[in-house]
Amino acid sequence: MGETHDTAFILWFDDIGIEDVPMVGGKNASLGEMYQKLTSKGVAVPHGFAITAYAYRYLLEKAGIEAAIRDILSDLDTHDMKNLSERGEKVRDIIRTAEFPDDLRQEIIAAYKKMEAEYGPSVDVAVRSSATAEDLPDASFAGQQETYLNIHGYDNLIQNCRKCFASLFTNRAISYRHDKGFGQFDVYLSITVQKMVRSDSASSGVLFSIDTESGFEDAVFITGALGLGENVVQGAVNPDEFYVFKPTLKQGKRPIVGKRLGSKEIKMIYDNDPNTEEPVRNIDTTPAERGTYVINDDEILQLAKWACIIEDHYNKGMDIEWAKDGDGVKVGTGKLFIVQARPETVHSQTSKKTMETYILKEKGEVIVEGQAVGTKIGQGIARVIKDTAHIGQFKKGEVLVTDMTDPDWEPIMKIAGAIVTNRGGRTCHAAIISRELGIPCVIGTDNGSEIIKTGTEVTVSCAEGESGYIYKGLLKYEVERLDLDSVPATRTKIMMNVGIPEKAFSESQIPNDGVGLAREEFIINSHIGIHPMALYNFKELKAKAASDPEIAEVVKEIEKRTSAYPDDKKRFFIDRLAEGVGRIGAGFYPKDVIVRLSDFKSNEYANLVGGKLYEPEESNPMIGWRGASRYYDPKYRPAFELECEALLKARNDMGLTNIKLMVPFCRTPEEGKKVIAVMKECGLVQGENDLEIYVMCEIPSNVISADAFADVFDGFSIGSNDLTQLTLGLDRDSDLIAHIFDERNDAVKTMVKMVIDTAKRRGKKIGICGQAPSDFPEFATFLVECGIDSMSLIPDTAIKTRLAVAKKEKELGISPK
Repeated sequence: MGETHDTAFILWFDDIGIEDVPMVGGKNASLGEMYQKLTSKGVAVPHGFAITAYAYRYLLEKAGIEAAIRDILSDLDTHDMKNLSERGEKVRDIIRTAEFPDDLRQEIIAAYKKMEAEYGPSVDVAVRSSATAEDLPDASFAGQQETYLNIHGYDNLIQNCRKCFASLFTNRAISYRHDKGFGQFDVYLSITVQKMVRSDSASSGVLFSIDTESGFEDAVFITGALGLGENVVQGAVNPDEFYVFKPTLKQGKRPIVGKRLGSKEIKMIYDNDPNTEEPVRNIDTTPAERGTYVINDDEILQLAKWACIIEDHYNKGMDIEWAKDGDGVKVGTGKLFIVQARPETVHSQTSKKTMETYILKEKGEVIVEGQAVGTKIGQGIARVIKDTAHIGQFKKGEVLVTDMTDPDWEPIMKIAGAIVTNRGGRTCHAAIISRELGIPCVIGTDNGSEIIKTGTEVTVSCAEGESGYIYKGLLKYEVERLDLDSVPATRTKIMMNVGIPEKAFSESQIPNDGVGLAREEFIINSHIGIHPMALYNFKELKAKAASDPEIAEVVKEIEKRTSAYPDDKKRFFIDRLAEGVGRIGAGFYPKDVIVRLSDFKSNEYANLVGGKLYEPEESNPMIGWRGASRYYDPKYRPAFELECEALLKARNDMGLTNIKLMVPFCRTPEEGKKVIAVMKECGLVQGENDLEIYVMCEIPSNVISADAFADVFDGFSIGSNDLTQLTLGLDRDSDLIAHIFDERNDAVKTMVKMVIDTAKRRGKKIGICGQAPSDFPEFATFLVECGIDSMSLIPDTAIKTRLAVAKKEKELGISPK
C-alpha cells in the first residue's frame, strides 16, 4: 500500500479494506470494507476513521515504555488471578500516564475536526478498540478491549484514546492472548473513532447471519434492546429475539419465523451532565417499553437483508452489530445502521460430518430455568460469584453462577463445568464465550444466583430445546456421536415428527426426508396459551369484565400475554402460530413439512386461558368434539379461520410452500369435504400454490371407506395410536387395560395393510406418523413389506429406524431411489 499508508497515524474508512487488518485491526478493516463496498448496495455504515496500529507502536516507542511493560509481564501466571490482576493494572497505568506524542495528538484532533465539518460542532463519537489479531475465524478477540461512547471534544477524545490503548492489557485480554498462543506483543491496538448512532433514543443489538445455537445456515438471528448496544453485548439485558429465513427472504417474501419478547429492564442513554464522570448511564425501562418489540417487521426484514448482503460479500457466517438512529422526529434520522461486522467464530469451525447428541437419562428437581445456549449437558458443584473481585475462589470443573459476565470473567469461564447467569440474551458475552469454549450455559434465569447455593451439586442441561434447566444433583446422561457419512439411503422416506419450533433448526440436521407430522398443539399451548375464541371475542369479553370477576381475570391475563398487540388480539394468535409453523417449515425447507391442523380435545382446550368459557364438559373427550368436527362448527369456526389465516401467512407471505396440511380425526368423507370448503373460503385452496391436503388415518372408517376418502384428499398418514385404540375398542389413557394396547396386534396390522393397499391402488401418498415404528423395529419392517411411502418418527429414533429399513429393503431387493 506504500510507505505513507503503512506509517500513517490516521486512515479514514474510505481508505481501508479487509486487507488492512495488520494496520487497523479487524473492526476498522471491516468497517472500511463495508463503507467502501457495501454502502452502494444499501448497507448504511456511519463514517469514521482509524487511529492505526502504527500510532500505537509509535506511542510505545516515543514514550519509552515497552521495556517496562515486558518486565512487568515477565513472570505472568494467567491461572493465578491475583498475579494476573496486579500485572494488568500496572501495565494499564503505565500506558495511561505515558507522555502522549504531540504530533500524534495533533493528527487525531485534525481528524476529529473533519468529523465536525461533516456532522456538526462537538460531534458525538464512539471510541472503540480494534486489535490487529481480532476477528480471526478461530478466535474471537471481540470485547477483549474497551469501548467508550458519547465522546465529545478534543481533550476528551485524547483522554479516551489513552484509555483505549491501555485496554489492550485488560486482565481478560492478557489471559485470552496467552491461552490462544499469541505473544503479548504480537497483537497491537488500533482505535475506531466513529460517528455515534443515536440508539440511546431508539434501539440497538446484535445479529448473526446463521443460527447461533444450531449452526443452521439459512436463518438470520437478530437480538435487540432499547438504548445503546453495550447492554446487549455485555448481557446486561434480556433482549427481544427474531429469526428470519434467508432463502425465501431473497425471493422477496417476509419470512419472520420467530419473535420473542425480552424483558429489557434497563436501557443505556447519554448522560451529558458536566457534573457526572461517565458520558452514559443506565435507566429503568417503562412497562410499556418492556411489553413492545424494539423494532417493527419492516426493520427486522431490513436488517436480515443487510445480513445476507454482508454474508455474501465475506462468503462466511457473520456476527454483526446494528443500531437505530433515534426516533427520526426528536432525535436522529430514525434509520438503521450497521456499526460492526466480524466473522462468526464457533460454527464456522465445527465439523459438519459428525453429530453429537447429549441425552439426559434421568429427571430431577428443577432449581431454576432460563434460555439454553448450545445443546450440551454439564454438571458439577455450583459456585455463586457476585463480582470479579472473588473469581479467585473458583475451582476447575465447578458450575459458575453469577448475575452476568463480561470479558473479565474469561479466565474462570474456560475452566467451568457449566455457566448460569441471571441476565443476558443469546448474543451476550456469556453466550458467545460459552459457545466458543463448548461449555453448556443457561442465560436469563432472572434469579439463579439467589436460588442456587454454593456447594450444591447441579446438572445444567441445554439438551432439551430452547429452555435450559438447572437440576439438583448429578444426573446421568450420555453422549451419542454419529458419523453422518455412514447413514444409508432408503427408498422408504424417513421423515420426522416435530412439534417444538425451537428444535427445528437442530433436528433438521439429522438425516431426514422432511417432516411427516408437525403438531400445532405445542405452539398453541406454549407460545399462545390462550383459547382462540377468547382472542376472537376479546372486545366482548372486555365489556363483560366490569361486572364479571372471572372474565376480568381472563381479560387481565390476555392483556399481559399480548402486550405487543394492544389493538388486535386475533393478530397475536395468527402471528404466533404462523411463526411456529414457519420455523419448522424453514428448518426443513424445501422438503415437505406436513402440518396437522389443531387436534386438542375439549378438556385440553379448556385448560387454555379463557378456555372454560367456550368448551363443553364431555364424558369422553378422546372420541368427542375434536379434529375435523370442530372446524366447520359455528361454535368453533371463527377460531379455525384464525388458524387458516396463520397457515396462509406461513405459506404465502413467508414463501414456505413446502408446508402441506393434514386434517385429523375426520370421521366421514362428507366431513372432509366440509373442512376443505371452509379452508378454501379462507384462502387455502387445495392444488393452488402446491397446496396438498392429507387426512389422518386413525379411525376404522378411514380404512373401510379409504376409496371415498381418496376422492377428497391427496394422501393419508396413519396415526397408529388412535387407530389401535379404536380398532381394539380401548381407552389408551386407561391403566386398567394398557396391557392390551399393542400396535402389532393382527387386527391393527390388517387395518394398516388394507389402507396402504388402497392408497397404492389409487395413486395416493401414504405414510405413518404414529409411534409404532419408533418403538418396534419389527413394525417398521412390516411397513416396508407393505410398500408404505414414508415413516415419520421422533428424532431420537430416526437413525435407528433408517438402519432397520435399509436392512429390510436390501433383503427385499429394493434399491434406494
